[in-house]
Amino acid sequence: MNMCSAAVGTRPSTIAKPKRCLQRAEGAAGRTALPNDVGGRKHRSNVELTQKASHHPSVATWNDDPTAQGPTRILVNLTIQQAFFYRGETLIGQTNISSGRRAHETPPGKYHVIQKDAHHVSSEYGVYENRRGEVVVLNAETGRTPQPDGTHFVGAPMPYFLRFLDGYGMHAGFVPRYRASHGCIRMPIEMAQHFFDAAKIGTSVEVVEPGIKVTP
Repeated sequence: MNMCSAAVGTRPSTIAKPKRCLQRAEGAAGRTALPNDVGGRKHRSNVELTQKASHHPSVATWNDDPTAQGPTRILVNLTIQQAFFYRGETLIGQTNISSGRRAHETPPGKYHVIQKDAHHVSSEYGVYENRRGEVVVLNAETGRTPQPDGTHFVGAPMPYFLRFLDGYGMHAGFVPRYRASHGCIRMPIEMAQHFFDAAKIGTSVEVVEPGIKVTP
């Protein structure tokens, strides 16, 4: 089952947000918090890398150079929890991220953007709401979280979604100072939009996890 697939139904004209589920992330780059994420493939876990990454400073810069030449590419460094956008050899964007947490880690590898969806909605993760639109169950997972009578499922919004692998992508979401997602790469909403607008179908995406250098 594709865990990043859009929920069945009409495509919203604006980015929908589950009621009472939004939070605010503090800090220079923390912005709109969109709960939940996608990707359930179990992957290797390294607690030390997760702890180390949380101490790297938050960054969110975008300076597109119109004179820059060459193909677009995205580099995601899981160790320092940052993503970089290049046009040719010119770095035009850099942002802090939050990747997959323990048991759901984002798999390193070389990929390409295979789907763009500015209004993506999860068909797997979200909330259960009653008829009045009130949230009854937070952090619901379809097929696993019991659904109370009289409620319906509302998928978590994943704006500016760039899929690079079945079950994995990058999108706007809650970006704490640690790995927190179900496998996708979350970005502050402003940076997710920049990456989305600049990326094309076929843009290279490389996810790396270099080891930590220990200095005396």
